[in-house]
Amino acid sequence: MSRTDESRAAARARRKADRIRESHADDLPRSLQPSMAVRVVTVAALTIVLIYFLFPIYWAIIASTKTPSQMTSGNGMWFSVGLADLPGAVAANYAKLLGWTRGQFWRWVLNSLLYSGISALIGTLVAVMAGYATAKFDFRGRNAAIAVIMGCMLMPAALLTIPQYSIFHAMHLTNTMLSIIIPCCVSPFGFFLGRVYAQTSVPDELIEAAHIDGAGEARIFFTIVLRILAPAMVTIFLFLFVATWNNFLLPLMMISSDSLKPVTLGLYGMVSLATFTDRGALMMGALLGVLPVIILFLGLQRYWQAGLAAGAVKG
Repeated sequence: MSRTDESRAAARARRKADRIRESHADDLPRSLQPSMAVRVVTVAALTIVLIYFLFPIYWAIIASTKTPSQMTSGNGMWFSVGLADLPGAVAANYAKLLGWTRGQFWRWVLNSLLYSGISALIGTLVAVMAGYATAKFDFRGRNAAIAVIMGCMLMPAALLTIPQYSIFHAMHLTNTMLSIIIPCCVSPFGFFLGRVYAQTSVPDELIEAAHIDGAGEARIFFTIVLRILAPAMVTIFLFLFVATWNNFLLPLMMISSDSLKPVTLGLYGMVSLATFTDRGALMMGALLGVLPVIILFLGLQRYWQAGLAAGAVKG
């Protein structure tokens, strides 16, 4: 073998070794690696959890294609019609859903998107601002304010519903979108997350350097702090969005007009009708009503995972 061939073979061996090192760069040391039994148990447990969470969606898809008689007869785990007839069954239940809701189903979904989206956007900004202020500024009454807000986390939401209704009724804001958006913008839990993330993710040295460069507090917050806390803000946004989307008692107390109902309250009104018996149409509405939340989680999953770990490491 010539010297040129030897050098080429050595270069290929080095490249192969580099690829192997790169592929195993994040591996744990051999002493810390889990045993085969632990891996099998972990995979089995995660598979069971995955089935547990996906099974309701699977069953809703199956049930949304059935008529009332098919819901109580036949195999509940599979379609009651052939695959070729599925589009017709889906179209029939969709038409029944629009009929039972008097064509307002998608209006209810849009209302839920508006309530949840606006409340989550405003609530996230308020939570991050309040959390950053109490984490990085020392002012009189700070500890008392933190204690009051954290104490609000212990109060059940149902306890506040009647006082909220009395206040909004006195302000002539009942049966309006503001009666849903304003209460949902304030979240003690969002404040708690914002404060934890600000304490652990925003270094004091960075703020001091910005002060030395002549930046004001508003500029520091909106141009520096918000960028650092962007992944954490996604986590807070998702929590507030889902909480508002699933909120049922507040709309039940505040909203009386069909055109302003969220999808949860609208479907509840449909089921409450004395003549309602079509559970297939109900499952169709429940499945379509949860799709925006699923799409939102899938779209923001990467940022949400980063936000969950944002407060776990200091600096």
